[in-house]
Amino acid sequence: MEVRLDEGFLFGLGAFETVAVHDGRPVFLERHLERLGKTLEFLQIRQEISREEVYEYVESAGLTGGALKLLVTAENRLFLKRENPYTEKDYEKGFAVDFARTRRNESSPLTYHKTLNYGDCILENRRAKAAGLNEAVFLNSRGEICEGTVSNIFFVRNGEIFTPGKDSGLLPGIMRGYVLETRKVRECRITPGELHRFDECFLTNSLMGIMPVARLGTVAFRKRETADRIRQACREDCLRMLC
Repeated sequence: MEVRLDEGFLFGLGAFETVAVHDGRPVFLERHLERLGKTLEFLQIRQEISREEVYEYVESAGLTGGALKLLVTAENRLFLKRENPYTEKDYEKGFAVDFARTRRNESSPLTYHKTLNYGDCILENRRAKAAGLNEAVFLNSRGEICEGTVSNIFFVRNGEIFTPGKDSGLLPGIMRGYVLETRKVRECRITPGELHRFDECFLTNSLMGIMPVARLGTVAFRKRETADRIRQACREDCLRMLC
């Protein structure tokens, strides 16, 4: 694999997508490619990856499950395969999460795109794992909850679903979009002081799907009915799309 040291690798001016693969089929591929295209346009990179190229790689690599990573810079187009790190035990137990030390900069345009400027996320995720946690959640400069290092976050109260608004400083994830499209969700500002008011909490990303949260900071969430219901519906929808 030849890699050219362009601005993507020297300064982080590149884009990537991580796509779940089931039974040899990329899940929500069109949505991933659409977001990739918007990020490349934002970075003024004249590159693209087509649906046909993705399927050619999946077939040639013998990729039947796990994940596919697409990485694009001004002079590079990389296709990489990796394992899906989330297990059924994770869902059964629920994630233990705490708040990140670093604040998310909601004023930066880079926050809203999936770029190679991913250092804050990687370092905070490593810190969480070293502390025996599964994930860390960022607050923005106003002290509001915005997103996890690799996930979006949702809360439930009396059956109503809430999530931070995009302007809080978050990357609008593919699975976040799925939940907003298929459920009635209220986008609003949420602070750590309000956590005790919620019955449930769950995280989303393309590989984990819907992940219940057992604890965020010092607040425990003992209910998970909404998360389980959405997870089951999502799995059924994905299977229909793959047929």
